[in-house]
Amino acid sequence: MVGPAYPYRGGNVLFVSHLYELLKEKYEVKVYNYKVLYPSFLFPGTTQYDNSDTQIKKVPNERLVNSMNPFNWISVVRKLKKENADLIIFNWWQPYFGLCHFTISYLLKKQYKGRMISFLENFISHEENPIDTILTKIGLANQDGYMTLSEKVKDDVAAVYPEKPVYRSELPPYDCYAGGNESQGKEEFGFAADDKVLLFFGYIRNYKGVDVLLRSMPALIQYDPKIKLLVVGESYDDISIYTSIIQELKLEQHVKLINLFVPNEEVGKYYQIADLVILPYRSATQSGILNVAYGFSKPVLVTDVGGLKEYVQDGKTGLVVAPESPEAIVEGVKKFYALRDTVDFAKNIALWADTNLFQKIPEMIEDFLKRAGKAD
Repeated sequence: MVGPAYPYRGGNVLFVSHLYELLKEKYEVKVYNYKVLYPSFLFPGTTQYDNSDTQIKKVPNERLVNSMNPFNWISVVRKLKKENADLIIFNWWQPYFGLCHFTISYLLKKQYKGRMISFLENFISHEENPIDTILTKIGLANQDGYMTLSEKVKDDVAAVYPEKPVYRSELPPYDCYAGGNESQGKEEFGFAADDKVLLFFGYIRNYKGVDVLLRSMPALIQYDPKIKLLVVGESYDDISIYTSIIQELKLEQHVKLINLFVPNEEVGKYYQIADLVILPYRSATQSGILNVAYGFSKPVLVTDVGGLKEYVQDGKTGLVVAPESPEAIVEGVKKFYALRDTVDFAKNIALWADTNLFQKIPEMIEDFLKRAGKAD
């Protein structure tokens, strides 16, 4: 597998780590990690590295790939040729890696014909532009097949590469984080034990719609003054965009904004106190944040964009509402609290997890390898 792993941080690392754990039960697996992921000037956050005290799914890997050095790509190709593997998996999530993935896969085509597959977390990036589209098509051009994590991405990929096999899987439930103490957690944030806590968690970027969520709060407070909102995550935007909305709408007593990347050992304390995890995205394919929520048996409210609704059984594991609409969020939250006494969201989430397609990936890989004549 060519993809990011520890010591890097983020959802892509979490996915690659879970994939490694799944595949090692059947195959001998090596992870070719990056020794240079992003150049610092292109990374909007504070650090690319996981500084948590507790490591989650710290998989063995070799840090080999320099995303910005063509001479390094040639040396990576030499090593991959020596492996003489049955299959090479490329983890794809960002157009920046287009030239790197294209060069490595192009130089491997002869030896690994029919045996290279990309796992796509995204197809075109959330904040796409023409250059992103071009780099994505370049980076994926030499692959022999594709594994997508939503039906929406599968359809998009199949439209561009109709002659190649495209499989559809899912992100797994991310139940790998330790829990927190609910009553202690509410107290820590100045909330009362009987407050109703909504949670936004993850990187703060324009496409994630935090501003829309904030603008829903006055009506929600009017509906129930016990409703509080936690917004937790490192902002890749100017944070004043969001603090100014909080001040404008006089939300200081009801909204707690925590602008930082949360280490692994502290994730649980935010999810455990939440009644509902809200993903008010303007665009999306799928979301690891949703799957972390399910890992804590927490229902979600998502907007009807991309493949998000594919992960939600409306009225059972969460709710689906219209995007870019504070009014829709308000109605969705009201509906959730109306349903909470009669719907066992946690039980429904557990039933959904039992049917999750992530566990089917080895079967899909076997089908792909049969096409190349390399299956058992």
